[in-house]
Amino acid sequence: MSVEDMKHKNSVVLVDKSLIHNMKMDVNFGMFFSNVVMFFIILTTGTVLFNAGIHKIDTVEQAAKALEPIAGKGAYYLFAIGVIGTGFLAIPVLCGSLSYIVSETFNWKEGLDKKFSEAKPFYVVIIVSLIIGLLINYIGISPIQALIYSAILYGVTSPVIIAIVLHIGNNKKIMGKFSNSLRSNILGVLTLLLMTIAAGFMLYYQFIN
Repeated sequence: MSVEDMKHKNSVVLVDKSLIHNMKMDVNFGMFFSNVVMFFIILTTGTVLFNAGIHKIDTVEQAAKALEPIAGKGAYYLFAIGVIGTGFLAIPVLCGSLSYIVSETFNWKEGLDKKFSEAKPFYVVIIVSLIIGLLINYIGISPIQALIYSAILYGVTSPVIIAIVLHIGNNKKIMGKFSNSLRSNILGVLTLLLMTIAAGFMLYYQFIN
């Protein structure tokens, strides 16, 4: 056995089927409850703001003030606590995800389990993205507008990503015997069509209507 074969053999990681099942359950439950929470956030926000006559929010201050009909004088404190809590939850995830994407694209060493000296580019991307995020509010970019345009970007790119995933999932050269089943393809195509239609309506109402 050659040295390369030994390295390849040592790099193979056996994953227990129960672990994959637990991961699947974790993702399914997480996505279900996150969407339930998102739905009620949208429903509550729309109901409260519309009844209060607030139809457009351009700044963080306006967003905080919009909570006054439901939170009274404590609206600013409530909004601040929510933003800080969301930041602690989302910022590490988003910066880490971005760093993983960039590192994998350029084949850099990556991983939060590595020291800074072992994966400098990986940690530099995290640091730079954090600094850019902190500076947005100080260079004249509205955080609310940034959220809106990032959501538009996500909506437009989602159908493309779904199409790529479907293509990979049906490629037997890549997936082998684990390629998509008929049910997965039907659900995937329906999701692709739904997201494409939703993206079209979003662009229409945002920029044309």
